[in-house]
Amino acid sequence: MTLTIPPKPPARASRVSLWRYLRLFRQDILSAQPAKLYRAWMAEFRTPFFRSFLVNQPDLVKLLLKDRPDDFPKSDRIGEGLKPLLGNSVFLTNGETWKRQRRIIDPAFEGGRLKDTYPAMRAAAEAAVKRLEGRQGPVEIEEETSHAAADVIFRTLFSIPIEHEVAGQVFTRFRDYQRSQPLLNLAAFVPLPGWMPRFFRRGTRRNAAEIRALIAELTTERMAAIGAGTAPDDLATKIMTTRDPQTGSTFDTAEMVDQVAIFFLAGHETSASALAWALYLMALYPEWQEKVAAEAAALEDESFASVSKLKISRDVFRETLRLYPPVPMMVRQASCPERFRNRAVPKGAQMVLSPWHLHRHERLWENPDGFDPARWGTENGKRCQREAFIPFSAGSRVCTGAGFAMVEGPLILSMILRRFRIEPVAGKAPVPVAHLTVRSKNGIWLQLSKR
Repeated sequence: MTLTIPPKPPARASRVSLWRYLRLFRQDILSAQPAKLYRAWMAEFRTPFFRSFLVNQPDLVKLLLKDRPDDFPKSDRIGEGLKPLLGNSVFLTNGETWKRQRRIIDPAFEGGRLKDTYPAMRAAAEAAVKRLEGRQGPVEIEEETSHAAADVIFRTLFSIPIEHEVAGQVFTRFRDYQRSQPLLNLAAFVPLPGWMPRFFRRGTRRNAAEIRALIAELTTERMAAIGAGTAPDDLATKIMTTRDPQTGSTFDTAEMVDQVAIFFLAGHETSASALAWALYLMALYPEWQEKVAAEAAALEDESFASVSKLKISRDVFRETLRLYPPVPMMVRQASCPERFRNRAVPKGAQMVLSPWHLHRHERLWENPDGFDPARWGTENGKRCQREAFIPFSAGSRVCTGAGFAMVEGPLILSMILRRFRIEPVAGKAPVPVAHLTVRSKNGIWLQLSKR
């Protein structure tokens, strides 16, 4: 087995001052953390202003996400950084508001809906391959996977390709937004008083407002088409016509703008991140690349059934999600006093769940920093998949599009490798950093050649 280790950001020194930590955190969440978090079951971060706990112990992770989710709602501080774009979307809400939103959204992704969206998803994958055929020299693959993932979202949600004028504008604005705004900003950890103004990096609020205005344009047009009986049977129509089984209400236009914003963030940004890292890993491990390329011959069959044959590609994509989970950290808030691992957890404490550290935990995983798609067939891999693998969160707040992502990722990966052989570009090894998702500091550069 190759001894090459995939890129991993350096950990900070064990002890730093609070102000030094805050500076490091602002630069990059991942490298701001100490190495001990890859071994700790629980770690406390205490300052004069707040207390937070990072939790890696599997039974405690289960308790927070699956057993008692209502006692550990999503932290209100998450909205400090994302509210300009996401408004009152399902990603940020809690309680009855969140439950109502999920009752309306979830049916769009249940049953046969995934099969119904597959032709649009495949068309986006074919368009991505065609765009790559026109490229020469080194390719910055994150830009290409962002384009492909955005195309998937627009085709499956609104039945329009990325070339559509409004879709293209949303994509361009979002590309600027994701580089300017981290998923977690300092306000997610520092309890700022309500009267204190929130500061964002230059352009963040403007880009968010422009993205929302464009989404509102698409949503208003769809509402009119639904009223006229001319709307296509896609995800947007399904969501906008689904009534809450308890109240009989549907989303109005303003609510739908919030939800479309999170669909675009969750369905585009996260998929683009995972797919880019998967392609880099295939360049780094050519023996696995050839296995995926050979398996991709199954895609000669253009039906949805062919996806079930992409078993190696699915294991590769799952291993990518382990090493480079698109959302590296999630924050919950203790609604009442607790005692975990013989430590007092006060009401209001921030409970940090870190897929980045949990997926690489040295006391749970065999070869935690290594790339090994075959691990999913081992006893250790199967146990860790159940207990220590949460790329889509878990429990009642599990990502509603998880099944969608696990078709989209392996499909596009296989379609690209069926057409191209890829190699890393010398001197351009990527360095993982956390923006809205886990990206590379200076992009991911690959050399493509036609098979």
